[in-house]
Amino acid sequence: MVPAVLLVLACCLGALQVVGQQVRLTDAAADAARSLSRGDSVDRAAGLVRQAVRGASMTPERRGEFVCVNLSVPSSFGAFAAFGLTLRAGSCALGGGL
Repeated sequence: MVPAVLLVLACCLGALQVVGQQVRLTDAAADAARSLSRGDSVDRAAGLVRQAVRGASMTPERRGEFVCVNLSVPSSFGAFAAFGLTLRAGSCALGGGL
């Protein structure tokens, strides 16, 4: 019974790690969108993303009056990464950049 409890506990802790990574990714997308909307360069916005989430790919785009950023990154937790879990987040900000 102890191995089963340890396995469930490890899965729960791994899920918490993935949720934390998703929150960081969402925050990084919002920061990058705001940075681009203020007129900062794409390199500067990408630097903000790299500081928050290692290995994330960024796709900036313009949607009318909004500047949007989409991020994606493979899961950093081994068990979820083995299944190919990719986390995605996006955010838009009103502004004149990009």
